[in-house]
Amino acid sequence: MSWDDRDVALLKELWVLGHSASQIARRLGCSRNAVCGRLTRLGLKRGHTPSTAKPRIRPVPKRRPALSAACARPVGKKVSKPLEKRQPKELSKRQLYAMLAEAVRNTG
Repeated sequence: MSWDDRDVALLKELWVLGHSASQIARRLGCSRNAVCGRLTRLGLKRGHTPSTAKPRIRPVPKRRPALSAACARPVGKKVSKPLEKRQPKELSKRQLYAMLAEAVRNTG
């Protein structure tokens, strides 16, 4: 697109009024990219507007103290009794053969 003085003046006026590049392009009958390129070459920029959001930093919730921490003296650890190792029941050779025979009968 060839830009004449009238188009550039209208471009500047609409840009200052806050129209978007697409709106200006429709009004001038050209593409949005043509308008953006011309704005860049003219050095026209919109100022960066700071965000309107106001982030609020929340404090970390306080943890409840452990129950044992409230005691004046430390509580001793509870130690469970060690498990007694049970000796396997001793079986005779005859009992073992009987168990084996019964197992074979049950699987067949």
